Amino acid sequence: MIVHAHVGDWLIVPPEPGRATGRRGRVVALLHPDGTPPFRVRWLDDEHETIVVPPPDAQLRCPRAALPT
Repeated sequence: MIVHAHVGDWLIVPPEPGRATGRRGRVVALLHPDGTPPFRVRWLDDEHETIVVPPPDAQLRCPRAALPT
């Protein structure tokens, strides 16, 4: 499935092996005009920004959707 993000979308990444929790971040920039990966994401846990190609089990949520806890 091809993912198309928008600035402001939430990226939710499930836990990796050995990690207790997944990561959640906000898409702050698109590197391609059509919204396909990679994206620049600001992570909620440490406010660090990284360029991300989401794993297949990641989810994108629009900013109006509630952020899962």
